[in-house]
Amino acid sequence: MSTKFSWEIRPTDGGVDFGDELNKTLPLLVRRLLAQRGISGREHAERYLRPRLADLGDPFALQEMDVAVDRILQAASLGQHVCIYGDYDVDGVSSVALLYAVLTAYGLRVNYFIPVRTKEGYGLSQEGIAHALELCGDEPDLLITVDCGTSSMDEVAYLQNRGIDVLIFDHHEASVHGRPPAVAVVNAKMEKDSPLVYLCSAGVVFKLAHALLKRQPLPDFDLKDYLDIVAIATVADIVPLVEENRLLTRHGLRMMARGGNVGLRALNDVVGLKRSINASHVSFRLGPRLNAAGRMDSPIDALDLLMVKDEMQAHALAARLEQHNQARQREEEKIREEASLMLEQNFNPHEDSVIVLGSRRWHPGVVGIVASLMMRRYHKPAFIISIDEKGMGKGSGRSIPGVSLVQAIRACKDTLVSGGGHDMAAGLAIEEGQLDAFREAFGRYVRETSEKDALKPVLHIDAEVMIPELSLDLLDSYELLEPFGNANPHPVFMTRAVMLTTSPRRLQGNHLRLSLRQGDSECEAMFFNGGSFNLPDPPWDIAFTIDRNIWRGRSSVTISIQDIRSAQ
Repeated sequence: MSTKFSWEIRPTDGGVDFGDELNKTLPLLVRRLLAQRGISGREHAERYLRPRLADLGDPFALQEMDVAVDRILQAASLGQHVCIYGDYDVDGVSSVALLYAVLTAYGLRVNYFIPVRTKEGYGLSQEGIAHALELCGDEPDLLITVDCGTSSMDEVAYLQNRGIDVLIFDHHEASVHGRPPAVAVVNAKMEKDSPLVYLCSAGVVFKLAHALLKRQPLPDFDLKDYLDIVAIATVADIVPLVEENRLLTRHGLRMMARGGNVGLRALNDVVGLKRSINASHVSFRLGPRLNAAGRMDSPIDALDLLMVKDEMQAHALAARLEQHNQARQREEEKIREEASLMLEQNFNPHEDSVIVLGSRRWHPGVVGIVASLMMRRYHKPAFIISIDEKGMGKGSGRSIPGVSLVQAIRACKDTLVSGGGHDMAAGLAIEEGQLDAFREAFGRYVRETSEKDALKPVLHIDAEVMIPELSLDLLDSYELLEPFGNANPHPVFMTRAVMLTTSPRRLQGNHLRLSLRQGDSECEAMFFNGGSFNLPDPPWDIAFTIDRNIWRGRSSVTISIQDIRSAQ
């Protein structure tokens, strides 16, 4: 494999004048990065660099929130029975954990249910409803869905007709059939021009908790204690880290660094994380382990971890999640190897605009991860599909900027049984015999609706720097831009004409450690998965990100290479 990106340096939009105080304390490079993110003026910069919980907006700005709050407080006053129905990913289990804590604080009798992927499938299904009601014992008066329900028209109607009121707290796209017949649907994507469409479901539940506490305060309940759970869900669900999402995540990560949730603290210990936790740790180390339970078996282990209070039980649950994750990694490797072989035989990266692969040997809980790997490797929208013994396929898709999977699924609906999700990540059900027809329809949709440049892999460079500029003083100011993630990406820098001081050292996992020199300055760099690339002869231009490394109490700047090219 060789590097494939064309490099483009982003322009700096707007000025870099943020007032005398910030101009003195912030390096010019950080001010340029602020300007690239659309930040202008002193007040805007201060709010961005030091977001405050006091700046959170009114939770009743979400439509139907007042109706939902009234119904929950009515249930509390009448001593009614409530069932929470969630989803099996990190956002779903986080939402259930937070909502359970809030509702029990109001004295409600609460049961909860999360479907098993291989049994009840995704979302609010008839099989899931039957199992949930069975586990509840006596029939609940109120069923509350989190991270699902927006498109479940028939299922919600069934529950309402049975005399069970339904509240929906979700962030998925609206159904083409409109609003489900629930008592309240709190979902910014059901509104016209809502500014809160970026919230994940845990963010929506946080807004519900805020609204309940404004309407009927609880002196012994501190909502700030649950910010780490909201942060985990926000980062792991890859929703935009902007506005209130960024604010909640910043404060939630700080809470994790101070200890926070007992279960998350135990998971940090199992993973080997120190207290300097950032969004990348959630994305690549904590989130996958919380997701692994739902992918490989039952998500209840992940939910129990977020709800446990005992340290010993927390460590036992964290160890089980690590086992689930190791099983997930083995399945992922098997599917990745088989998918790569298929592509070598039947895929032309220069002509084919999409990737659609399916097999009866693939675990349905892991196909989304492999879809993401294929998408990143080839810069193509990808669906990877697990087919059961009856010939029914369940697939997960990941997309590139400029290609909406939700719109693609709607355009290709004649080849599918069902489908839905987000623009960048979606799921579908398909009959085995329709794979070729879907691949052709999906490819045609992408070719006809996408800008030509969208299918070309471009690496956007935020700034050109010299290695001596990468100091700890710079890092102190740079870290105020965090957390990095979707819509607030990790800045990518480039520098020119670097040489190797020794041969690359290959590490486990096909990673490379590189010792580099630029003029009189030397540094160490990591190139993750760099062993898969045919590197040109030095000197090089390198594109990279920076982060803080803490070893034995000492801080240093660490460089992670994103791409290498011959020096130009």
